[in-house]
Amino acid sequence: MKLGLGALLQACRIKSGMSQEDLAAQMNRSQTCISKYENNRKPPDIFTFMEWFKQTNTQEIGMLLSQQMINGIDINIIVQSLMPIVGGFGWWFFL
Repeated sequence: MKLGLGALLQACRIKSGMSQEDLAAQMNRSQTCISKYENNRKPPDIFTFMEWFKQTNTQEIGMLLSQQMINGIDINIIVQSLMPIVGGFGWWFFL
């Protein structure tokens, strides 16, 4: 079962209708790099993090996530609370 920031990033990408290749091209990254972010094998830096939400048109998710992280809430708790907002990709699968 996939949890964490990668699951949320993937759900945002899928909600936007983009493939990993599409997002990679928009962000000037490789598809492999996008896959590593989504599978929690590589943590995104803050610029990549914010660009991801911009390119997938899910800035509201990025803002909510940022606010919760600043407050020190565990990332898995944040992801569980945000997945219903992302919707569309069977968010229940990640809980």
